[in-house]
Amino acid sequence: MERVNTTKASVRLGVIDGDGIGPEVVAATRVVVDEAVGAAGLDPVDWVPLRIGHDAIAEFGHPLPEQTLAALDELDAWILGPHDNASYPADMRVAPGGAIRKRLGLYANIRPAVAFPGVRATAADIDLVIVRENSEGFYADRNMFAGSGEFKPTEDVAMAVAVITRQACERIAHQALRLARERRKRVTVVHKANVLPMTTGLFRDVCYEIAGQYPDVRVDDAHVDAMAAHLVRAPGEFDVIVTENLFGDILSDLAGELSGSLGMAPSLNCSDTKAMAQAVHGAAPGLAGHNRANPVALQLSAAMLLRWLGVRDGNRALNAAADRISGAVAATLAAGIATADLGGLASTSEFTEQVAARVHRR
Repeated sequence: MERVNTTKASVRLGVIDGDGIGPEVVAATRVVVDEAVGAAGLDPVDWVPLRIGHDAIAEFGHPLPEQTLAALDELDAWILGPHDNASYPADMRVAPGGAIRKRLGLYANIRPAVAFPGVRATAADIDLVIVRENSEGFYADRNMFAGSGEFKPTEDVAMAVAVITRQACERIAHQALRLARERRKRVTVVHKANVLPMTTGLFRDVCYEIAGQYPDVRVDDAHVDAMAAHLVRAPGEFDVIVTENLFGDILSDLAGELSGSLGMAPSLNCSDTKAMAQAVHGAAPGLAGHNRANPVALQLSAAMLLRWLGVRDGNRALNAAADRISGAVAATLAAGIATADLGGLASTSEFTEQVAARVHRR
């Protein structure tokens, strides 16, 4: 039986501005979250400001200071703005998002792609979710217990190691299958077992094993190159796609563009106990300070975060707040109000004002 929380205790969320357009889209997201939480009858959010990136370098001498990491250890959920680690000093080019995911075990990256009415989408019928295993695969910054998965035996030879474990495959398969039960009850396992039979073959096989516990969900599989073609040709045929780290990163960017723009692409990074809302797009430093950035991706990511908390805690008011945000974003776009990347004329703040107003409509 679902545990229902009827208390109005304040939700405590970390908030990290990041770099480039980060402060603008994070501020736009906070406005919408505050409106939605209030409209759902909850007490105001207890925001915990934290620093990464250039602000953190200026204050602490490092883009991902221990003070921020220690605070995240004590939080269950937070919003992370985009970062621009390519512009950090050469000896500090840590990717904060990846480092946070690794430290806190955020093994699942949930990336929806849906075409909204009012948005010019390449694939008008796309409505899917890519469930990306976040801790292993070919990502050199997080697939080794210590050190990097990339190395150079000589100056002329570079090598990369991919790690796939049964434990990681099992837990990401459960995530995908549970999600499919809430949607259209279909999961497609993406791999490349014809040329990587031990690693991605293990991923495929374990997903099928776990699928035996979900007899109501239809499961099939596809090679990653074929899936890329399928997404271009017939994305409406797919529901939940589960895959390893690198494949999931590439396919979710493709799906995001098919749905209209990477500026529309939300994501949630989570474990069983912690979650981080983080838009798929980058920091776009060239747009910073011009009030032109598209806040949709982070606003929808925040809705996912509230829904994750609502499900975990059995708090229907949090679920209602999440629904208010996603519904208000959809209604704003359907009304033809959009930022420049979507062909619209609205500024970041103008778009946010429209979303915030629609949060209160039912």
